[in-house]
Amino acid sequence: MGPTSALVLFAVIWFMVLLIIAPVRIKTQQDMGEVTPGTQSGAPEVHHLKKKIWITTGISAVLWVIIGGIILSGWISVRDIDWFGRMGTGDSMWRDTPRN
Repeated sequence: MGPTSALVLFAVIWFMVLLIIAPVRIKTQQDMGEVTPGTQSGAPEVHHLKKKIWITTGISAVLWVIIGGIILSGWISVRDIDWFGRMGTGDSMWRDTPRN
């Protein structure tokens, strides 16, 4: 795994974790009892975004190390998830491909 794929993997994990953590402990305008005219009553009033970003980064770093370790160790490879047999068997597919 190269540096670019490691960065992309981290970004994907980070955003997935953020989308899971973002709705936790949100207090809406309706919960606070102060609905601003012209806004939806379910709009967030208190969301602790800075704290959630730090939590997201910590959880993502741990998951990134675990998933990156699995990928680099070869414990699970692309061939393991090739359910339709499109990658062929072994390395013969790459040896027969002409190089330009």
